Amino acid sequence: MEGINKQVEKRREAVKRISSAKKITALTGAGISVACGIMPFRGRGGLWEKHDPIVADINYFLEHPAKSWAVLKEIQEVVEKALPNVAHFSLARMEDMGFLSSIITQNVDGLHQEAGNKVVIEFHGNTRRMICLECKALYPSVEISLDSLPPFCPVCRGLLKPDAVFFGESIPTAALLQAHVDAQQCEVMLVIGTSGLVEPAAGLPFLAQKNGACIIEINPEETVLTDSVTDIFLEGKAEEILPLLVDELSAINEG
Repeated sequence: MEGINKQVEKRREAVKRISSAKKITALTGAGISVACGIMPFRGRGGLWEKHDPIVADINYFLEHPAKSWAVLKEIQEVVEKALPNVAHFSLARMEDMGFLSSIITQNVDGLHQEAGNKVVIEFHGNTRRMICLECKALYPSVEISLDSLPPFCPVCRGLLKPDAVFFGESIPTAALLQAHVDAQQCEVMLVIGTSGLVEPAAGLPFLAQKNGACIIEINPEETVLTDSVTDIFLEGKAEEILPLLVDELSAINEG
């Protein structure tokens, strides 16, 4: 009972901080999409336990596109079937109510936009798009057949690649700059479903805290961020915690 009461107190404190802030940014990771059937890349049960991560190295991809695409096809098929879960919809609701200014996501599944969020910074790109490495044309992934691998550009016959950041590639400049601006300007940063191990995204909560933001972390278990930068730790799955926050924020809005 004591543990439950403590969680309720922490959640109320989180709601208080969110409701009184003018700018709130969320940083999301793979944990928010696990309930959609999308496995995380790292950790227990992650994609890199099943496959060698070299398939997502840009140099390997360029040298062995067919071998890389054999694995990437599996990822594409899972992502294209995935639908947003209640955690994604909760963040979209928070944006609608004025309690969320932007999302910086490390995910490449596009589910925040599918749920209705309008201000989404895609730190690592989006696999729902493909890019031609020759003419730089972009295509919705669903329009490109993967029956023959690797796929090629319908216009110039250049090699197609998921429009996501591979190992050895840089974060898109516009996304990196905007993420830094939002981290510096936010009064509250929600850190959701991320281990805080992958740079440079892992540095964003520290940047936010340095500029005076309250860091609210939502994760099933403690991370490297919990003791170093987190102000309020809400232990649990995103799809369980976020709807509770939204209900309490809705009550404030209606009051």
